[in-house]
Amino acid sequence: MGRVTERRKVLRIRDGALSTRPDTLVAEEPLEIRLNGKPLAITMRTPGDDFALAAGFLVSEGVLARASDLRNIVYCAGATGEGGANTYNVVDVQTAPGVTLPEFSLERNVYTSSSCGLCGKASLDAVRTTARWPIADTPPVRVTPELLASLPDRLRAAQRVFDRTGGLHAAALFTEDGQLLDIREDVGRHNAVDKLVGRALQSGALPLSRTVLLVSGRASFELAQKAVMAGIPVLAAVSAPSSLAVDLAAESGLTLVGFLRGSSMNVYAGEDRIALREAAAQG
Repeated sequence: MGRVTERRKVLRIRDGALSTRPDTLVAEEPLEIRLNGKPLAITMRTPGDDFALAAGFLVSEGVLARASDLRNIVYCAGATGEGGANTYNVVDVQTAPGVTLPEFSLERNVYTSSSCGLCGKASLDAVRTTARWPIADTPPVRVTPELLASLPDRLRAAQRVFDRTGGLHAAALFTEDGQLLDIREDVGRHNAVDKLVGRALQSGALPLSRTVLLVSGRASFELAQKAVMAGIPVLAAVSAPSSLAVDLAAESGLTLVGFLRGSSMNVYAGEDRIALREAAAQG
């Protein structure tokens, strides 16, 4: 199994003084995801939670919706290493009998980078997968600006590997009253979200209809899509959203918050879920 971190010797320059020292880096390795034995996608990821990552990826692709859709996930032995050694960089997701696979998932066979999970998508329409749990139909969720403002510090405090490397994205799930449910780290922000969603699928927790998803970077279209596909009603990011993410949020009913820093934030869509004081709302 790959390590989450690796050590490398670096030349350190501080105020003109030179020294050498070991540095801790986040590990990045490819993971090939196969679906019922057929290659589907390759993503660059931080090793760990690979089965959850693959399961979460297939939730966002519309292949899996519940734990019973999943028969098994296995590492493929002797996938790449010399002499048939298992590098644990290939997983095969086996669906349960009777699970209907979307046509798009059968056609997809692409490379996915750690920063952009959409590379290779044929068109925008291909990723507008019909959500199994329309957010507009979920029970009402209301969160205060004060609660949202408290979440980035709690996310940062829980980032164990980031403290050692400074090179990881994180995604966390909170309840509507601010309880931390789960946090995952990865070199790719979309992988971190897939790991969260995959763990929820495996534990039978989908849809995540009363949760808030917080991501440590920007909010891309793909992250908004992953939230919608998992039934998550609120997506918050410490950085900016893309225009396409805002469009998808408005179309789907997703509450999208960006630039969540200190007590400041921008609400780009779904402001009805933000519990504002009357005076502030009128001002």
